Amino acid sequence: MLNRMTFFGKLFRVDENPETGMWMLYAAVVVLSIIVYNLGFARKLPVLQTVIVYVLLLAGCTVLTFFAVFLPVAEGLVAAAIVLGIYKLRLHQSKKQRAEGGM
Repeated sequence: MLNRMTFFGKLFRVDENPETGMWMLYAAVVVLSIIVYNLGFARKLPVLQTVIVYVLLLAGCTVLTFFAVFLPVAEGLVAAAIVLGIYKLRLHQSKKQRAEGGM
């Protein structure tokens, strides 16, 4: 079973200590999902709508956590966060360069 687990599943030792390992995996999936959401999809919303979005995100991460033990869910979120981070950085640099060139 250990050889089928993902990197994050092994990292948090879900096989040795399932309860603590799953909570730590859940926290990692939630944090990575929030990062990906903020980098790629977040818009300015009213407070109540923001709360609803994050509550639904937390509920969805519960299901993703069970998949994350044997499927590369967290690893995919890391890859998405890196790609979106690079995109945001390049977009920021491009806008800054245009603003300097336009003056």
